[in-house]
Amino acid sequence: MCRNIRTLHNFEPPATDDEVHAAALQFVRKVSGTTKPSQANQAAFDRAVHEIAHITRHLLDDLVTTAPPKDREVEAEKARARARLRYG
Repeated sequence: MCRNIRTLHNFEPPATDDEVHAAALQFVRKVSGTTKPSQANQAAFDRAVHEIAHITRHLLDDLVTTAPPKDREVEAEKARARARLRYG
């Protein structure tokens, strides 16, 4: 999985459309093996990003959990602490 794709489910506030689009873009980049498609492939690339973002939004809207929502700042600080331990 791409390192830049982050968990989007069960956060308060919920994931924004920009976050969903960014995750879809990273997924399509990984699957296609390119960060910038050729002009011949641009339409297919953009369509894939749009469709995956759309489906991701539906998934996030339909998922159910009994766990309390996570706080974005708390989770970000945990990630920074893990990075400090890992990279020094």
